[in-house]
Amino acid sequence: MSSKRFKSVSALAAGLLLAVGASITQAEPAAKWRIQFDDYTSNDGTITFHVAPDGGTAVDVETKIKKGTGASTVARSVKDSLKASLGKGYDVETDDGQDVVIRAVSKTPKFDLTLTGSTVAGLSVRFKKE
Repeated sequence: MSSKRFKSVSALAAGLLLAVGASITQAEPAAKWRIQFDDYTSNDGTITFHVAPDGGTAVDVETKIKKGTGASTVARSVKDSLKASLGKGYDVETDDGQDVVIRAVSKTPKFDLTLTGSTVAGLSVRFKKE
């Protein structure tokens, strides 16, 4: 197997393991979530988050990421994608450069956040409710 193909297979496997692990550890809905990014991407790819308001319509938000992108730039890109997809019921901002914070505002219900897909290797993604 060529090294280029091995890297592609490795990135895909890492993304699938990350997605499966994230969906297994789905937490109770919360009004505020923090996504933390670390390191650099080692390939072009996408990150997909699933935002499911309690009793509402769920939204999948995909962000395209280029090879060599650092955590701060990934955080800004994910923030922009979430803002565009979620609308006025959510406040989405970056914090500490490498974190994205999502808050339900006004009468928006608490929501679940899961990482449903990632084809990006080398980047660490963690999230927690606050």
